Amino acid sequence: MQGLLKILIKMDWTSIYLKTAGLNVFILGTGEVATRRANRFLDHGANVKLAGNDLSSDLLEKGAGLYSTDDVDELVEWADLVIVASGDGEMSDYVSKISHDKLINRADYPLKGNVIVPTSFNIGDIEISIFTNGKSPLMARQLRKKIQSIITEEDVLEIELQDYARLKLKEVVEDQKERRKYLYEIFEDEKINELIKSRQIDDAKLYIDNLIRGLK
Repeated sequence: MQGLLKILIKMDWTSIYLKTAGLNVFILGTGEVATRRANRFLDHGANVKLAGNDLSSDLLEKGAGLYSTDDVDELVEWADLVIVASGDGEMSDYVSKISHDKLINRADYPLKGNVIVPTSFNIGDIEISIFTNGKSPLMARQLRKKIQSIITEEDVLEIELQDYARLKLKEVVEDQKERRKYLYEIFEDEKINELIKSRQIDDAKLYIDNLIRGLK
């Protein structure tokens, strides 16, 4: 029974990316965690309001608004996403209760909400998120370091070229399976790999153009 419970808990969550441009985000709290969350959503185009004591000038300059905890009912009503990141347990529970029909992230007790904000980082156009089911934020940071150490600049450049080739192929190859076959061939092409290693990306694109031109 205990093993089945663990399986069911794991099945409750799945990773998904949410478009945050224009999203209304209310954050209860103004401490370190709340500030981190606010910066993250502001940097991705969200409208952010926080309730607490004070706010850094950096957040204010980015457009965040500071409100009193007396206004939480109105702030929850305004929000599309509610983030609870306060040390006030009673207030946190109250905001969570009135946010029952909203997307809600509990920074204090992640599994009590319905949205997880995992640790994430970017390497070029790659964004990687790590979630340990709330078991170990420390290990999430350690895994981040390991992943960062194995992804190279060449991997990032390969993504750029694959995107370039995919868009070019759409112009001449209608069948998705056929496009995928050609993308694998481009990925394994020794000439392209040599150009990536020598950082000759423009030459690699010209080479890809010639390959695709031959398909017409």
